Amino acid sequence: MNPIPASSGNTVRHRLNRGRDRSLNSALHMVAVTRMTQDTETRAYVEKRRAEGRTDKEIRRCINRYLARRMYRTLNAGSASMNAA
Repeated sequence: MNPIPASSGNTVRHRLNRGRDRSLNSALHMVAVTRMTQDTETRAYVEKRRAEGRTDKEIRRCINRYLARRMYRTLNAGSASMNAA
């Protein structure tokens, strides 16, 4: 889930590498879409980003990256505690 450049013109952005685990990326997408419609904190974040002029696709990309980082930290913390035992 490493980011790859997806810039054009004056817009600099990165996106998740789609070449990896498609089922994991699909699950991340569904979680992001669900959070954008159901979770109050995420909906507030979406509204803030829309006010900044971001598109829904850009906002979803940010949420996907947030979820991927959070999942990575959770998995690493679990493996570190297993190695310590």
